[in-house]
Amino acid sequence: MIYDQPFLDRLAAGLRAKLPVWGATDDAQVELLTISENATFRVSSKSAGKMIIRVHRPDYHSEAEILSELAWIQSLSQSGIVATPGIVAAKDGTLLQRFSDGDTLRHAVAFEFMPGREPDAESNLPAWFRTLGAVNARLHAHSQGWTRPEGFTRKLWDFDHIIGASAHWGDWREAPGLTDEGKAILERAHAELEKRTAAYGYGPDRFGLVHCDMRTANLLVDGDRLGVIDFDDCGFCWFAYDFAAAVSFMEHEPFLPELMAAWLEGYRSIAPFDAAQEAALPMFVMLRRMQLTAWIASHAETPTAQSMGAAYTAGTVALAERFLAETR
Repeated sequence: MIYDQPFLDRLAAGLRAKLPVWGATDDAQVELLTISENATFRVSSKSAGKMIIRVHRPDYHSEAEILSELAWIQSLSQSGIVATPGIVAAKDGTLLQRFSDGDTLRHAVAFEFMPGREPDAESNLPAWFRTLGAVNARLHAHSQGWTRPEGFTRKLWDFDHIIGASAHWGDWREAPGLTDEGKAILERAHAELEKRTAAYGYGPDRFGLVHCDMRTANLLVDGDRLGVIDFDDCGFCWFAYDFAAAVSFMEHEPFLPELMAAWLEGYRSIAPFDAAQEAALPMFVMLRRMQLTAWIASHAETPTAQSMGAAYTAGTVALAERFLAETR
């Protein structure tokens, strides 16, 4: 329960004291936008305009990891690969800021404000997924060809770090409302996913640097532009996992096959995506669903986790039953 109100109040106070490094003055309005992995604030001031400042969750990313993320964002922006907010440097040119929270150092990064809204089922979602597929293809091609700067480091998102013994987001077995029967079903799905991801492999044509969290909450539609935000979870994972992340919290919806077909059409308009990769997409959707079930258990203080709760766990069990039946 990291994000209780006293902690959020301290973050806001520490951030407000830091605002002059970005040129924001005392008139600045500081508004908490979201709590997820990090706390994200919108800052508005006459001197600096609007910007979005992300205060990082304690003990999640190292400074080297944050700076590596920012290096990739800058390269993607300069190459015109994806529409994403620029990073707002401090007046001294630095990108990563620090402020004290008692004896602890907090990290913060400022981004340009990007207008737009989250695409939803009412806004022709398949059409946006077609666009997203093309965005993913360009992003994956960039990551395969990009010469990463010295010291570049990001998290590994292989099976072990997604839902295995070293999972970054905790243990799905702690999910709210998980029954013994449900646990037994998920254990079987866990074993099947471990076997199938190992068989799928980690070759350079299938595994590399990806965004890893292009769910609709991290997309901004404005006219015909699809913007992508929040590279905080970018790391080394399967390229196909970007689709699974994109359908987060929609895995049970009857329109999922339509989204998959649209995404594949968009991807293949830019780059190849072979039949074996396509056949693996349902596997990665199930893997992501179990990862999110663990995330909800380990991030119980966030609005997303509170809104999902035990009902999401039950849905995960139901999807696992179907997944197991289809893999027999």
